[in-house]
Amino acid sequence: MDQEEFQKKYMHLKILKNIQEYLKADTNAGAAVYPIRVPEDLLYHFAKTEGPESADRVIHRIFKAGLSAWSEKMYQDVFGSQENLETFIELLKKKNKE
Repeated sequence: MDQEEFQKKYMHLKILKNIQEYLKADTNAGAAVYPIRVPEDLLYHFAKTEGPESADRVIHRIFKAGLSAWSEKMYQDVFGSQENLETFIELLKKKNKE
């Protein structure tokens, strides 16, 4: 594996680790990014029937579900298997010792 490929995999590993920690946390901590595009009726109906806090929670759950799916695809594209991930982590450990 050349240095460029190693750096890409390392960056993706850091992103996946950060996503994993975010999804495990049971808080609303993190950065807020606006605007988020959602169907207008979705927000309107949730806000009208259940209040704005409910609409916010629903959007957050949708975001987390999408983030989970996206990170799983990234994992498959970059590492493909648990064995490949473990091999890369071992390589990373060796490079850190050098």
